[in-house]
Amino acid sequence: MRILHTMLRVGDLQRSIDFYTRLMGMRLLRTTERPEQKYSLAFVGYGEESAHAVLELTYNYGVQHYDLGSGFGHVAIEVTDAAATCERVRAGGGKVTREAGPVKGGTTVIAFVEDPDGYKIELIEGRPS
Repeated sequence: MRILHTMLRVGDLQRSIDFYTRLMGMRLLRTTERPEQKYSLAFVGYGEESAHAVLELTYNYGVQHYDLGSGFGHVAIEVTDAAATCERVRAGGGKVTREAGPVKGGTTVIAFVEDPDGYKIELIEGRPS
């Protein structure tokens, strides 16, 4: 068994594709249009779906905003340099909600950014192997 994808409902599909590809460095892997069912999908990720977990971005026609609720936490992404990634996101018009620094009570460097729909993304700085 393995995790295939995480689905996020988005208010503007192209805006979200732009955020995840341009600012987060993912690739657009595929799209699906379902006009009869009134939704569109885009799958983005760092590698092919056959070997990597990806994000499924779902746009339901006519819905521009979702209440994220209190149950969802965040998507975590490993990065080489959390501070540099924050700068790239900020320079591209994205929102940084926690600057890069050590996690409370530890030494791992993390940061948080938000996607255009308010989903939290934790940036975890990888350690040299």
